[in-house]
Amino acid sequence: MIRLPSVRRGPLRALAVRVALAVLLVLVTVVVIYADRGGYRDVNNDGLTLLDCFYYVVVSLSTTGYGDITPVTPDARLVNVLLVTPARILFLIILVGTTLEVLTDQYRNTLRVSRWRRKLKDHVIVCGYGTKGRAAVGALLENGYDKSKIVIVENREDALRQATANGYAAINGNATRSSVLNEADVKNCKSVIIATDSDEASVLITLTVRQLTAGQVRIIAAVREQENAALLKQSGAHHVIVSSATAGRLLGLTTTAPPLIDVVEDLLTPGQGMALAMRSAERSEVGQNPRELAALVVALIRRGKVLALGGGQALAIETGDLLVYIRNEENPAEVAV
Repeated sequence: MIRLPSVRRGPLRALAVRVALAVLLVLVTVVVIYADRGGYRDVNNDGLTLLDCFYYVVVSLSTTGYGDITPVTPDARLVNVLLVTPARILFLIILVGTTLEVLTDQYRNTLRVSRWRRKLKDHVIVCGYGTKGRAAVGALLENGYDKSKIVIVENREDALRQATANGYAAINGNATRSSVLNEADVKNCKSVIIATDSDEASVLITLTVRQLTAGQVRIIAAVREQENAALLKQSGAHHVIVSSATAGRLLGLTTTAPPLIDVVEDLLTPGQGMALAMRSAERSEVGQNPRELAALVVALIRRGKVLALGGGQALAIETGDLLVYIRNEENPAEVAV
C-alpha cells in the first residue's frame, strides 16, 4: 500500500468534528424544546420529560417523525418552523457530508497516487527507514536531492508514520518481495539504497532488485559483517558499506590518532568546516596535474575507477574525469559527495 505525505487533517479527525457538531445541534434543540415543553402534547397527555424531549428531537431531526409527540401551541409550532426544521436540514447535511467526505478522500487519494506515479522517474528507493535509512535520506537532501524523488519501503508501522510525517512517499511492505518493489516502480528508479537491519534481508533485496531491473539500476547496500560484503557484491550490489568494520576503524583511529577522527567527522558532517565534494573536470583543466589546481584534489574517478594521487606517479586530468576534492562548506555552489 502506498502512503503519500498528508496534506490535510486525517479522516478520523474530520469525522469526530462532524459527530461533535451533530451532538451539539441535538443538545441545543433539546434545550429549546425542554424550555417550551408545555407547548407539546404526547399520546399519554402527561407532559414531556427531558427524555421525551431527547426522543422528540432525535426522531424529528432524523426525519423519522412517529407523531406521538406534536406541537400544539403557536409558540411551539413557531419553534418547529424556525429551529427544528432548519436543524433537521443541517443534521442531514452533516450526515450526508460525512459520507461524501469519506468518498471524496478515497477518490482524492487515488488521484494523488495516480498523479504521483506519472511523475515518478529517476527516483531513489530507500529500503529501510531506521537509523541508516534516515541518515542516507538526510545525505540525499543535503546534496540537493528533491524530497519528492525519494521513496521509502518499510514494513514497520512506526517507521512508516515517521517517513510520511517527514514528507516522503512510503510503500508498506517487505522489500524482499518483487510486488512491493514494483509498487515503488523499481524499473524506472535511479538507484536503490538498502539500509535494513539484517544482512540476510539485504542479500535477498539485492537479488530481487537485480532480477527485476536486469542489473540496470545502481544498488548501494549496507551490511553489518565484513564476510557478507562479498556475497552482496556477487548478488549484484554495486557498492557495499560495511557498517561494523567502518565503525571499528573509526574507533581505532580515535585511540591511536585522536585528531584524525576530528578531521573525518568534519569531512562527513555537512554544514560546517570541510566537506568532500565531486565535480566534472573542466575543459581548461584537461592535461593538467590535479595537484596544480586551486582546489585540494584528493582523487580522480576515471571510467568508474578511483585513482589515488599518492605516490610518485604523475597523473594528468583527462576528458570525462571526476575530481574528488575538499571544499569549504561556505560555498553552496559546489556539490558534496
